[in-house]
Amino acid sequence: MTQYMTAEDLFAHVQKMSSKERIKFFSLIAINAFQETDYTHEQVFGHLRNATFSSEEAAEFLEISIPTLRRYVQTGKLKPSSIIGRSQLFSSADLKLLKQKINKE
Repeated sequence: MTQYMTAEDLFAHVQKMSSKERIKFFSLIAINAFQETDYTHEQVFGHLRNATFSSEEAAEFLEISIPTLRRYVQTGKLKPSSIIGRSQLFSSADLKLLKQKINKE
């Protein structure tokens, strides 16, 4: 019967490693985990197609401040996809379109 190490066991073992061994260990993980470098946009961001973003997340995505995001909403440049209480949520599709417009300006 094969016994597998749990994540907690592995973490405890990694903590006991010297810094040189830890660097080597994480380098091996990075090299092997990310060998495929030709990811499609769909593979990386496909799960976000129908996602909604909070005001803070939307501002970060658009690379603007919260006050600028609020002005965009007030002027109709951006409309929330839903409002829950006082929180506004924005669709990823709307944010993507607005970001393209902002980048053209």
